Order: sequence, then C-alpha cells, then structure tokens
Amino acid sequence: MNKKQKIIVISGLVLVIIALAVWLLSGGEIFTKTQVMVEKTDELFGHTYMEWEDKLVIGLDYAGGFSAIVTVITGILFFLFRTKKNKD
Repeated sequence: MNKKQKIIVISGLVLVIIALAVWLLSGGEIFTKTQVMVEKTDELFGHTYMEWEDKLVIGLDYAGGFSAIVTVITGILFFLFRTKKNKD
C-alpha cells in the first residue's frame, strides 16, 4: 500500500466513524425523523399535552447510506491510486 492509498483509507475510515458517531449521538434511531413529539405543560391550568416539534434526528438510513457511499468511493480510489509494477 502506497502513501496515497493509506491517506484514502484513513480518510474513508474517519468519515465513516464520524457518520456513525453523529448517528449514535443523535439518538441511534433506525429511521430519520423530521419531527418529534414533546410533552408541554399549560401554564394557565397546569395540565400536560403532547405536541409535535420540528427537529431533525438522523437515522441509520441516512448514516448508513452515507457510510456505504464513502466506502464505495474509498474502494474505487484505493484501486485507482495503486502503483503499477513495471516488468523489465
């Protein structure tokens, strides 16, 4: 493995690890959510009710898809930057 290949593999691994870390830190959901249900309290009467709030929660569908694309691109670049040996 030459220097360019090492840089490509390390960059690909770092991107995949970052994507999976973002997925885990945002809740580890399977599917991406654009709204979450939150519990709110009425200030006047004191009763609680549920309401939808706009919030993006990254799911495994986006994080996994991104990781798969990065892996494929890393693999293609790995083979494109290989050193060719000359036969004398």
